Amino acid sequence: MVNSSDNMRGRACAIIRTKSFVRKKVILASGQESDHYFDMKPSMLAPEGALCLAELILDRIGEMDVDYVGGLEMGAVPLIGPIALKSLERGRSIAGMFVRKAAKGHGTQRLIEGVEDVSGKRIVIVEDVTTTGNSALKAISVLKEAGAEIVLVLSILDRQQGATELYEKEGLAFGSLFQASEFLAL
Repeated sequence: MVNSSDNMRGRACAIIRTKSFVRKKVILASGQESDHYFDMKPSMLAPEGALCLAELILDRIGEMDVDYVGGLEMGAVPLIGPIALKSLERGRSIAGMFVRKAAKGHGTQRLIEGVEDVSGKRIVIVEDVTTTGNSALKAISVLKEAGAEIVLVLSILDRQQGATELYEKEGLAFGSLFQASEFLAL
C-alpha cells in the first residue's frame, strides 16, 4: 500500500509508464501528429492507479476552497469518483461533476451532469492529458456560462505543447502532475 506523496508519485509514474505510454505514430485530438501517445484510461481505471492519482490530485488541490471537481467527458470521468471518495476520507467533501461534449438527446438533455446548478460554485477542472488545452476550454466555457468559477485546471499529464501559454492567456491557473518530458527522457 502506498502512503507518502513521493511514494504515490513514483507508483503513479510507474503505472503510467507501463499502462499508458507508447512510442508510435499517432494523430492526437488536437490534430497534431506525434511519435508517442499517452492513453491515461488504463492507468486511471487500474485500482492502484486511481488511488495514487486521486491522492496526488487532492494533494495538489490542498486547502483550496473548492466545491466540485470535474471536467469534459471522457478525460475526467474515470477519476471523478475516486477523487470525491478520497476527499471525504480526508475530511473534506468535494463532489464530482462533468460536462458532456453534447447534450443528451433524452432525459434532462443537460450538458452539465452531477449537479443541478453551478452558479457561484468553485470548480477544479481535471484532465487526463493536455496538449494544446483546447479540450478543457470547452468544459470551462460551458461552466463559466452557467456561472461557475474555475479555480484550477489540473492535468495528469501535460504534453508541453501550448496548454500553459493558452491558460495563462485565458487567465486560468494550470498545473499538471507529470510532464511528457519525464517519460520521453527514459
